[in-house]
Order: sequence, then structure tokens, then C-alpha cells
Amino acid sequence: MRRDWAGRRQQSEIPPADDAAAWFGGRLPEGWFTGDPEVTVDRDEIVVVGELPAPTGEYADDAARAAAEDGRISRFREETRDERIDIARQAEHRYQRKVAWGARIGGTKVLFTTLSAPVMTRLRQPERLVLDTLVDAGVARSRSEALAWAVRTVGEHADTWLAELREALTKVDDLRAKGPDLG
Repeated sequence: MRRDWAGRRQQSEIPPADDAAAWFGGRLPEGWFTGDPEVTVDRDEIVVVGELPAPTGEYADDAARAAAEDGRISRFREETRDERIDIARQAEHRYQRKVAWGARIGGTKVLFTTLSAPVMTRLRQPERLVLDTLVDAGVARSRSEALAWAVRTVGEHADTWLAELREALTKVDDLRAKGPDLG
């Protein structure tokens, strides 16, 4: 059994997915996307988002252009469904994580059936009051939705700090891998 940075036992070990972007880049059919897809990995899921060619034509306004982009993404989703499922099954076997897909054209980005993972947390009354205020104000319909909103908001406003923290954790993992095996 493996231990984390604080010495706690980890239940199960999932394989690393450091090469997932390269694997998807080599596995995806030619012509699906205009370039390499954006591949985001966490402990539970791999999300693959690719840029599609923009629709050609003149549009009366931004709303019409956005509708055309949404239509192109919808067509891609339908036309590639069976092949995306096959690729996802292979990746899920290889990386032991669910795979979700998405597409982007210009300012339109659509994710297809992403995983919503339950997360257990214990909150004291001051934190619960924050969630209840968000619910009472109509920002969210439930405490769960309010917590998700709060996490998204922090993520949007703390990107630089979170990136530095992830980089530091990677360095810790590298040092741990170089150290002696105490098991």
C-alpha cells in the first residue's frame, strides 16, 4: 500500500496519466481537430477538448455565429459518438479513469457528459452559513451547488497560485520517487 505526502495510506493506486495527451494525440483520427486536443487529467477523469474548424459564411450578429458554432459542435458530437466511445474505453482501461469529451470553436466550448464526482466534506457553522447565504440569494439551488460555485470561483481567481502549488507538488513527487523505499 502506498502512502501520500502526509504519511496516510492510500486505498488504491491508479496508474499515472502523464502521457495521456500524447496517447490521445496519437490515437485520435486525423482531421477530427484543427490541432492537438487539450487534455486535462485528475484522479477521476480525463477530459479531451479539441478545436473544430469554424463554420464558413456571413452571420448577421454574434448570436447567429454562436448558433452556427453550437450546431457544428453538435454535428461533431453525433458523427463521432461511436468512435469516441471506443477510444474512451481503451483510455479508461489504460488509465483507470473515466473519459469525457468536448469541442471548441471560437468562443463556444461544449463539454459532453463530464463526470460529477461526489466529494465528502465536513463544514463548521461559519462555512455552512456561507453556503446557505448563496442558496438564499439564489446563486445556487442547494448547498452542493453552492459549494461547486465557490470552488469554481476560487479556481478562476487563483489560477496563478494553484499553478504554482501544482508545480511544487510535482517537485515533491519527483523527490519522493528519488528517495529511499521505506516500505
